[in-house]
Amino acid sequence: MNALHLVKTTEVDDSRSQLFARAEAISADLARRGAALDAEGRPPVAEIATLKAEGLLSALHPASIGGGGLDWVDGLRLVRILARGESSIGQLLGYHFVNSQYLYWATEDTDRARDLGVETVSKQLYWGAAVNPRDPGLTLTRDGDHYRLNGRKTFSTGAHVSDRINASAAFGDQVAQLILPTDRPGYVANDDWDNIGQRLSDSGSVEFRDFPVYESDFLLPLQSPGATPGVLSTFNTPLIQLVFVNFYLGTAEGALAAATDYVRTTTRPWVTSGVERASEDPYVLERIGEFRAALKATAALADAAAASVQAALAKGRAVTARERGEAAIEAYAAKVNATHVSLDVTARVFELTGARSTASHYRFDRYWRNVRTHTLHDPVFYKAREVGDFALNDRIPEPSLYS
Repeated sequence: MNALHLVKTTEVDDSRSQLFARAEAISADLARRGAALDAEGRPPVAEIATLKAEGLLSALHPASIGGGGLDWVDGLRLVRILARGESSIGQLLGYHFVNSQYLYWATEDTDRARDLGVETVSKQLYWGAAVNPRDPGLTLTRDGDHYRLNGRKTFSTGAHVSDRINASAAFGDQVAQLILPTDRPGYVANDDWDNIGQRLSDSGSVEFRDFPVYESDFLLPLQSPGATPGVLSTFNTPLIQLVFVNFYLGTAEGALAAATDYVRTTTRPWVTSGVERASEDPYVLERIGEFRAALKATAALADAAAASVQAALAKGRAVTARERGEAAIEAYAAKVNATHVSLDVTARVFELTGARSTASHYRFDRYWRNVRTHTLHDPVFYKAREVGDFALNDRIPEPSLYS
């Protein structure tokens, strides 16, 4: 190993350590303010500004263009760390990672991808998306030397805070894949996100009203609707599912940490427990041990799945459909597990904290509300079915925005 390689390795290691330290500090701050943030439920403009200032948005971009140079295993751990403090912020970081990295997989124009990456890192751009396939599509029409985009998407996470939006639109009998700046006239982010959880995820509807589109906004040439995508370009689905895994897990870890702190400081021992402090109650100890063991197992499965997907992704355009499918199954198994464990832990922490902890100002219920809201994104039993179909029939999932 030469000296130059040692220097570069040290620089990457230092960058990694700094990014994780910053994420931990941001998460701790979010945890302190979590109840108030959930009550307000406003778009997280200040919180995204903090992620930009601390360089977390560029953590996965190559070090050669000023990014953090992290792989997906570490990137997903950053998502988990932030979700411990506030679930929505973990979700937003993970969505940005997938949306901003997609440009490297989707296009074979490496110069274009690099230019977009350089711009993203230098300007610390936040990337969102308006691609929900269950909504009516967006429509693109020609207008002189450019185009006009019209339509509405019901859900667009990061609607107000996004600097760039990935979008697909119908252009006659073809499909356009677009990268759109949100500061142009005609982009409207509506204030209609009013769900019980993920209240800071800024996931309301967006509209494009005669939004101007130029040739430079096309990520890919126009395609037919039935065109088979390259294998590499389909990795956004297993990776977004791993984002779900990690912010569900982080949310549950945050719930247990908050409950444990409450037990230490506030919970009173039960009258027949025979102990002076709730922290010595054998039933409380048993539940904390069970919850912690379950979360540790979920974390191990999440990291193993991330490593599998990272290994397949690292093969680039040489990756096969079979390799993609096998890696996706690992991600989907982790999704099934994380869904059940996070819902269980976030609901049952009240068994530790007691009746007084249900006072509204604590908002301990936000942890469960957050995972309950998002785990309905796509039904977990369909993921379990795909895992079972692979185990029983050796069938890999058919690539789509959900599989």
